[in-house]
Amino acid sequence: MLEAHEDDAALARVASDFGTPAYVYFTDKIEQRIADLRAAFGGRFALSYAAKSNPNPELLRWLSSRIENLDISSIGEMRLGLRAGWEPERMSFTGPGKRDAELAEAIGNGVGELIVESVDEAIRADRIAAEAGSVQRIMVRIAPDRVPKGFGDQMAGRPSAFGVDYEAIHEELPKILALRNLRLIGLHIYAGTQCLVPEAICENYRIFMSIFSDVCERHDIWPEKLVFGSGLGVPYFENDAPIDLKAAALGIRKEIDAFCALPRFAKTDLALELGRYLVGEAGYFLTGITTIKESRGTRFGICDGGMNNHLPASGNFGMVIHRNYRMHRVGGGEPARKVNLVGPLCTPLDRIGVGVQLPEIAIGDVIAVHNSGAYGLTASPVYFISHELPREILMEGGQARDVTRQLGDLAR
Repeated sequence: MLEAHEDDAALARVASDFGTPAYVYFTDKIEQRIADLRAAFGGRFALSYAAKSNPNPELLRWLSSRIENLDISSIGEMRLGLRAGWEPERMSFTGPGKRDAELAEAIGNGVGELIVESVDEAIRADRIAAEAGSVQRIMVRIAPDRVPKGFGDQMAGRPSAFGVDYEAIHEELPKILALRNLRLIGLHIYAGTQCLVPEAICENYRIFMSIFSDVCERHDIWPEKLVFGSGLGVPYFENDAPIDLKAAALGIRKEIDAFCALPRFAKTDLALELGRYLVGEAGYFLTGITTIKESRGTRFGICDGGMNNHLPASGNFGMVIHRNYRMHRVGGGEPARKVNLVGPLCTPLDRIGVGVQLPEIAIGDVIAVHNSGAYGLTASPVYFISHELPREILMEGGQARDVTRQLGDLAR
């Protein structure tokens, strides 16, 4: 019989004490990931957490004393960050569709950096800052003209809503620089996500540095800050190998050092923007089996949490072909047969696993879906069919704490 997973004692305790469905976030795993990043890059980067990956308020509070910056993509995320103890000057506000009311609230609250994604947005932000009697610090997001192969989701070299196209930046940037109530303090690039190939990460950062150098030299910018979208991925599926972080860092560190040694960038702060790489592997989704049935030769385990709680695991969050997330039965056991795991919803889209090799399952068993710390509950249609929200549990120092968020958390 296979041994139980290393986290099973804690997962079983959560399932017993709090019930299922539930998310469990292990802070010690996030702490280790932060330490690994700082060691691998030798402190060359400050760390910025993309709140969209998991904006649980208590997770944000825990992170606030451990990393430098918080990247927000809506005014709701800013409100969550403020309530969690983040100072507004440590926040950067990204996103291509910021509304005037959001810009006014962010600027009024003293957001550290507004990431400008178009000339139109810059003009509106300039007007709002002028009305508030302030000068807003901004960074301009650039959409590169290329991204190396190896990224799961690409936002470069194709039409995109994100940022100013690199091909147009030299024409558009002077229009932004001319706005009197905005002060450019740096540049921002995020070209692709979910990369597990060290060589591709290194090449991506080379492209960033080339673009940063070209734009800053052409427009005589001495930046206070440059943001590198990390692109670092996590191994969601059985055949995925985790990225070799040390290899990725060693492959680019000397070039980053040479870049920072240039007079123009000698006083520039570099920031690495991360979401899933910080918290994804630290989380599990626990779903309990309520019913077992056979249908036309296929065995089904019907679970109490499904697509409404974890849309990505169902394969409906950007996958063209469904692939199973890594998962196991809490308590271990020798794989015995294939089973389809489905949720409680009245739709055939509600699939957690298809043809998963598991031990013989029984009613009451708990399935742990791995890599669920990011884009799990946050990316899910929680209102669909009106089931209760799953519990969220923060596992800190071996102690489990209920940190379930409420649907009203985003209100003013």
